[in-house]
Amino acid sequence: MTARGLRWWSWIHRWSSLICTIFALLLCLTGLPLIFHEELGPNPAIDEVAGPGGRASVDRMIAEALAGRPGEVVPYLFYDRDKPILKIPTAASMTSAPDTFFYKVFDIRTGKALAADQPNEGFLYIMLRLHADLFAGTKGMLFLGGMGLLLTLSIVSGMVLYGPFARRLRFGEIRKRHSNRLRWLDLHNLLGIITLAWFGIVTLTGVINTLAAPIELMWQSNQLLEMAAQNRGKAPDDRKAPVDLVLANVRAAVPGMTVMTLAFPGTPFSTPTHYAAFLTGDTPLTSRILKPAIIDAASGEVVAVRDMPWYATALFVSQPLHFGDYGGLPLKIIWALLDIVTIIILISGLYLWLAKSRAGGARLDLVETASAKAAR
Repeated sequence: MTARGLRWWSWIHRWSSLICTIFALLLCLTGLPLIFHEELGPNPAIDEVAGPGGRASVDRMIAEALAGRPGEVVPYLFYDRDKPILKIPTAASMTSAPDTFFYKVFDIRTGKALAADQPNEGFLYIMLRLHADLFAGTKGMLFLGGMGLLLTLSIVSGMVLYGPFARRLRFGEIRKRHSNRLRWLDLHNLLGIITLAWFGIVTLTGVINTLAAPIELMWQSNQLLEMAAQNRGKAPDDRKAPVDLVLANVRAAVPGMTVMTLAFPGTPFSTPTHYAAFLTGDTPLTSRILKPAIIDAASGEVVAVRDMPWYATALFVSQPLHFGDYGGLPLKIIWALLDIVTIIILISGLYLWLAKSRAGGARLDLVETASAKAAR
């Protein structure tokens, strides 16, 4: 590569890194406890629920959840992936923001209410909101997505620049006899190239996750309306079929799959005259991919069942990969160690830039040193 090309890549790496580093550091710091969200947020009442059993009436659980919340409605049902529990949120309206929900948790085998903490409160919830959208909703998610793209550019440019740099040193060599800045430079480059693949994957899956809101809108405006249109000829009916009947019909229509979420009529994930059920399979891969079913609200009959479009599937698959929560505690520990190494990389990058600025623009960094070599 020519000296001019190296200077160009140097400029890209420096400024893409500087713009996104503070936000990348925030995401790494908030993401670290989220890796262990199950271990850090144990709930004794829920943890004790285990084992097979029957199914109590969901309609009865809904009635109990609403009994203490006058004037509110139930917009969704949320089943736990690993335990026989059902989370029933109540809200002021079907379109209320999820952070306003009040949750009641039940043992689905007995219908007994459990004393559980609210999932939209506490330390982990604050970490999740900072990590996901900076408490700024969709705008915050898209902003972090833009920072993720800049971080991807920084990773790619760093990889390009590492080649000329690595030709002058043995792999893993730290120049201990030189200045502190050169030692940090060598460490920064070494840790960066070691974590390159992991950091790139986590960054790209994070960018995909920030597109959740646009992906949801695309699905709602296309596939959801197409599925509901299959019984558009029926007149609207104020009657609502019992939820137990709706769930029984869905399970019969899609055998071998498990209902994870039921959206009630009038929510953003259903229509005014339809329930929407979201089911998963029982394999490591299919358990992360949702299959939607649309149910007529008045009769409880299943209208349509389809696979999610490819862009929604990409979102569902990227979410567990981003936090490393598909391989149990050992993989979570590896993810955490790599996250800590990434924090060191980001802090060392800031130090190198500040040290260079204090030195009055001395040409000692990785790219400019390589440029000088190439120009000789």
